[in-house]
Amino acid sequence: MASDKKLSRMDEIVDEFRTRIKDSDNRQVSDDVFDTATLMALYDLSKKGYIDALGGCFSTGKEANLFHAITKKDDMPEVAVKIYMISTANFNSMKDYILGDPRFQGIKHARKDIILAWTKKEFKNLMRAEEAGVRVPKPYVTQRNILLMEFIGKDGIPMPQLKDVKLSAEEASHILEKIIEYMNLLYTKAKLVHADLSEYNILVDMNTMEPVIIDMGQSVLTDHFNAQTYLQRDVTNIARYFGKLNIPVNEDEMMSIIKRKEEEDK
Repeated sequence: MASDKKLSRMDEIVDEFRTRIKDSDNRQVSDDVFDTATLMALYDLSKKGYIDALGGCFSTGKEANLFHAITKKDDMPEVAVKIYMISTANFNSMKDYILGDPRFQGIKHARKDIILAWTKKEFKNLMRAEEAGVRVPKPYVTQRNILLMEFIGKDGIPMPQLKDVKLSAEEASHILEKIIEYMNLLYTKAKLVHADLSEYNILVDMNTMEPVIIDMGQSVLTDHFNAQTYLQRDVTNIARYFGKLNIPVNEDEMMSIIKRKEEEDK
């Protein structure tokens, strides 16, 4: 009898929170993302004060969707809610990045276990990057397949991806310099390689014209068996993009700068 009451209350909670989701413009997103377990996790985060109102989806991807939310916390008024889709995410592609990570040794190979570990991995990678001085969305909390982090934008409007920003030669050179600086900090201080860095995974803060590195779920430790391959791919991607902007980049020199430690670290 008690069990039946508990299940009934859980159903009420799920229905209550479902009505707070305003993603009516994209029913497919809602159906794919908001399964009962995810709704329960969102409800729990709401009770803890991390989510006061959940708005619409501002970014969709193969593995996850991002929603804008507001809270009553003074230190985090706008939040990005990243929800990894357990039912549809390509967890096979995730395995190469997570199974070689010593932080997740012993992880089961089942879809749900990989995706839940991936969510924790992005949270930990963001924390390491931020501590190293890299401009990333500040991570707040993670629960199940949900990651809450700083919303890079204002009033629900996200800052643009690098690929969508018209830059002067001076602005492009400055942003390239900052990206290389961040790649150096990631490699030498955070001991991380982004592993998917491109004009798609860099936002531009239009208030400061500074780059913000995003999407760090696949980022690997520098001692990962594929770290150097991933780093070379990141370097090639950045060199290619800025080459199209007529900012020449020598990949060997860029790689040397990325791996260079500060004098006091030598």
